[in-house]
Amino acid sequence: MPSDKTRVLAINPGSTSTKFGVYSRAGSEWTGEVRHSDAELEPFRGQSSLAQLEFRAAPMRTALDAAGFSIHDFAAVAGRGGLLPPMECGTYLVDNVMVEELRLARRGEHACNLGAVLAQRFARDAGVNAYIVDPVTVDEWQDCARLSGLPSIPRSPIGHVLNTKAVAKRYAREQGLSYESLRLVVVHLGSGITVSAHRDGRLIDNNTPDEGPFGPDRTGWLPVRALARLSASGTYNEKQLERMLFGEGGLFAYLGTRDLREVERRIDSGDELAAAVVDAMLYQIAKEAGGMAAALQGLVDAVLLTGGMAHSARVIAYLRKHLEWIAPIAVYPGEDELLALAQGVFRVLDGEEQPKRLPVEAAQRRKVREPLKIGLEY
Repeated sequence: MPSDKTRVLAINPGSTSTKFGVYSRAGSEWTGEVRHSDAELEPFRGQSSLAQLEFRAAPMRTALDAAGFSIHDFAAVAGRGGLLPPMECGTYLVDNVMVEELRLARRGEHACNLGAVLAQRFARDAGVNAYIVDPVTVDEWQDCARLSGLPSIPRSPIGHVLNTKAVAKRYAREQGLSYESLRLVVVHLGSGITVSAHRDGRLIDNNTPDEGPFGPDRTGWLPVRALARLSASGTYNEKQLERMLFGEGGLFAYLGTRDLREVERRIDSGDELAAAVVDAMLYQIAKEAGGMAAALQGLVDAVLLTGGMAHSARVIAYLRKHLEWIAPIAVYPGEDELLALAQGVFRVLDGEEQPKRLPVEAAQRRKVREPLKIGLEY
């Protein structure tokens, strides 16, 4: 690698923001974030997420220029992985096969599908490669986790793999141990909630976005027969029902806001409904964590709490009370996804890891019945 190219640009698009940063081998040099209002996003409703490519790229270029970075500073560009076919963990080269799979969006539309394409756009300008790291569809599940109870609707792994694995490995380093030697329950508390079980260096099970606890704007598990009746009633079309389940459920459905900070302000002002709804959400999270502890046969070295809601003292206090019987609790507020993206690419640049490619046959493979297309926010 040329000596004047020692930086990696990392890009993490979400539903309402684009986070990005410049990283060296020593860590973060600079980070930026562009927020996208509902009004700005409205013209893209109903379109492919890739239609937002230039809309997302333009303010990033402006911010990078203002911070004094040239596109030619970068040895590579890393993007968040999108809704791709199930794949191994690792660092993947962004190529035409991957971009075509994201364009087709057979596993669903979401802003995370933009990660690889944004990375490719900036990488082409820089004359370097683009990569993704530990995409949301990493598949390390044990076989028994795949059966749902209905053969035509198998469970399929989707979750906050990038941050979950980064936090698990960070905890292992802090303990002077290997990730592969630990048995962990990791709870990612973001706009989406992923509770996962880790054993022997593999993520063996987790709730997917259409399962598990309700969150800021998702319903999680619902009574199946009642949902079937609602779907058959004709009250909502497919898109309306999907939006209600993945965007207008959870805290938003009960309280009209997705912002936990606003909800906590209401609780502090004596709002009993807000307090009851938050308690129910945390109760469901704790139940899911208990289930993952059972998946590890009760042999758990630690429970790790991470994600944006882990900044809340109320959230952490509740979960400590309900989960510390399982194992010691460690808290990592926020997420280190940009850093994890950059570190994955540096491992490739330094020859510590070989980049992978999405196999053509994996991109072409179709299941008998595709899973419900969902929205994810990280």
